Amino acid sequence: MEIKAVLFDLDGTLLDRDTSLGLFVNDQYDRIPQFHLVEKDFFVKRFIELDHHGYVWKDKVYQQLLSEFHIQNMSWEELLKDYLSSFQKHCVGFPNLISMLSRLKSHGVKIALISNGYGQFQYDNFKALGISEYFDEVLISEWEGLRKPDPAIFQRALNNLGVQAEEAVFVGDHPDADIRASRAVGMKAVWKHNSSYSSDVLADAIIYDLEELIPIIF
Repeated sequence: MEIKAVLFDLDGTLLDRDTSLGLFVNDQYDRIPQFHLVEKDFFVKRFIELDHHGYVWKDKVYQQLLSEFHIQNMSWEELLKDYLSSFQKHCVGFPNLISMLSRLKSHGVKIALISNGYGQFQYDNFKALGISEYFDEVLISEWEGLRKPDPAIFQRALNNLGVQAEEAVFVGDHPDADIRASRAVGMKAVWKHNSSYSSDVLADAIIYDLEELIPIIF
């Protein structure tokens, strides 16, 4: 059956979150003198460990860092506010992101985003990648009142696009929230390989680079 729509996850799929986070933390360290009591490489390494690939929200990360390193005259609330306003400045997409989306769009394929997370924060990161012109729909869990792996958020996106599940492909990096969940609603699922997870993922296809998606769709 002809594929009429491709739906994407954001973090770890389109957004190279690990690289983006590293750039942000290095920049925040440089800007905040209170951090300089701690050696930079050690501070950055510890931040990334506590972040746990984005699955620990930053209020907890900053509280832990301030406690561990006995940092004074700085609140976690101030640091979280800086994270929310500054992370977008460091967002980096994976290679071939623009060219892949352009190819899909030139073939008349509808494109949507389904991302878990805080609405404005995720939307700002999405916009920072410079790809919003390619997308027909953007669904972010906070704004939708639903989050992956709930089948309802996938079905809402399909309904908004006007396509059936069997006419659509979902591309994501999380084995359960992206791959298992999208297949459960009848979509084909393409796993964007993520070394943080076991490679034993039940996907219809696996890609290591975004450009590898094109021959799968056409």
